[in-house]
This record gives sequence, structure tokens and C-alpha cells, in this order.
Amino acid sequence: MRLLTHNMLSSNIKGVANGFPLKIEAGKVMQKQVEMNLDFLKNMFSKIEWKPFVEAAKTLGYSELSEDVDPSLLDSQEFLANFHHALLEIHVKEGALVCPETGRKFPFSKGIPNMLLHEDEV
Repeated sequence: MRLLTHNMLSSNIKGVANGFPLKIEAGKVMQKQVEMNLDFLKNMFSKIEWKPFVEAAKTLGYSELSEDVDPSLLDSQEFLANFHHALLEIHVKEGALVCPETGRKFPFSKGIPNMLLHEDEV
């Protein structure tokens, strides 16, 4: 699971008012080089919930992202390289996502989160 995916997931358990951001309990983390696509990064920047994104990266041991950002940083090669690395090159292969409200764990394996709900959670 990449942090791009993590930033777009939330807990949809019945009755949960605040299911975002999910906490990450990482088991196996890998880094994979991916070719940088500046247009993609610039388009994704406005879609990312920045504070949860930075916290998730820190949880995985990556602390090169600034907590305060604005679109002018998209002109900085250093910022784009750090953003690209956190967004696309860090892969969490095994672990769990945890609902911030209920503590319910959604396991993931081979980088794929299982967000299916139990019958009593629907």
C-alpha cells in the first residue's frame, strides 16, 4: 500500500463519525524506485490531505516532509523529490490500518488493504 492509497481510505463502519485518517501499523515496509512524473505530482498535490499524509510518512520513518505547505513549493525540486518519494516509493506490504474512532483493525497483505466490514458493522 502506498501513502497515496492510505490518504484516500477511511473507516466506513456504521456509526463512525470520524474514520479518517486511519492509523498505520506497519509490519513490512519496502522502498521501490518509481520514475518521477512532475505533472502527476502537481495534480495530486491539491488532492492530498497534507497533515495526515505527513503523519503517515513519519509513522513509516520518513520525516523529510514539511508540515506546512503551499502551492509555491511545487517549484522546488527538493520538495517534489521528497513528495514523490513519500507518495509513491514507500510501500507498506504487511500490517493493519486502524480506525481512529473504534480501534477496529483492517489488515493488509501484499500491499492490499482488506476494508470489508463485518455484518454487524454495516
